[in-house]
Amino acid sequence: MKHLLISALVAVSLMASPLAAQDQEGVDGSSLMERGAELFWKGLREEIAPSLQELEELMSKIGPSMQSFLAEMGPALAEIADKVEDWSRYEAPEILPNGDIIIRRKPDLPDAETADEAEDGATDI
Repeated sequence: MKHLLISALVAVSLMASPLAAQDQEGVDGSSLMERGAELFWKGLREEIAPSLQELEELMSKIGPSMQSFLAEMGPALAEIADKVEDWSRYEAPEILPNGDIIIRRKPDLPDAETADEAEDGATDI
């Protein structure tokens, strides 16, 4: 009787104890993280699909005119880009009433180090 009671208690305690950790493998052998990443990317693709479709339609409409613009203006724009070293030193382009487009250069600011030295003649270390 004691053996039966002890074996029953051991069986119940084994059933109540937590099972050993097992990897959550999917049907195709992918881990839970891989499946989560796949679901994330699938959802993202579904969300941006309409926007990509609209972009494709827009590009089919303006594509030919954009190609002709780049064929004509491409060399001139490349020449300007070669001459300008730092675009942050220029103001935004302006269109004048006669149709001319000008890009003004921003006024040069005095260097902070030069201004400090000029005031008292000493340099802070």
